[in-house]
Amino acid sequence: MRRALVTGAASGIGAAIAARFRADGLAVLTVDRAPGCDLRLDVAGPGAAETMAAAAAEQLGGLDVLVANAGVSAREPLEGHSDRTWDETLEIDLTSVFRLCRAALPLLKAAADARIILVGSVMSSFGAAGMAAYAAAKHGILGLTRALGVELGPLGITVNCIQPGAILTGITGPAFESDPAFASYWREKAALKRLGMPEDIAGVAAFLAGPDSRFMTGASLVVDGGATAHP
Repeated sequence: MRRALVTGAASGIGAAIAARFRADGLAVLTVDRAPGCDLRLDVAGPGAAETMAAAAAEQLGGLDVLVANAGVSAREPLEGHSDRTWDETLEIDLTSVFRLCRAALPLLKAAADARIILVGSVMSSFGAAGMAAYAAAKHGILGLTRALGVELGPLGITVNCIQPGAILTGITGPAFESDPAFASYWREKAALKRLGMPEDIAGVAAFLAGPDSRFMTGASLVVDGGATAHP
């Protein structure tokens, strides 16, 4: 049985990925700072990466698939953009991902056909007002994907990135509800004329975790309903 660790799995995209993996027969260790997961911790906390790797070794007996999904997002214009928001966003969305990949590497090296799946954003393809910290972090995820794909390929470990568009989750839902124009913009921008659902991302994660993606690494898959293709 293949074994997976999924961060940010208490709700939204992470929960959908964990559910899909379990339906596909994987043993899954879920992590989140919110309740409802196997391991409750802040992925950016001191020693968190090592704690997650140790938990995977103890509870799963190893690791075949690592999904780094945990993240935060805040909209603040540059004028008045706080250092705290910048530091927290980069720490959670990028630095913690790097640390987790590093800590999990011994387990992944010991596995056959290991996979790292990073969850980025379409913000790697374009910018948006008030999203400086988030966009910078997600550009970093794309760069990390490419660098680790090259570095870890000779070890038989693939590293790929999913770039979701506007996905309706428990976190984004209130933002869409409070700003109907914002939600309408994303629905109209998408060629499919709807917001994405977490399950739309989970299916792509299942593909990247499975045998059909075995010759893919250092790649990113945009899953946005055609929003970035639509002028």
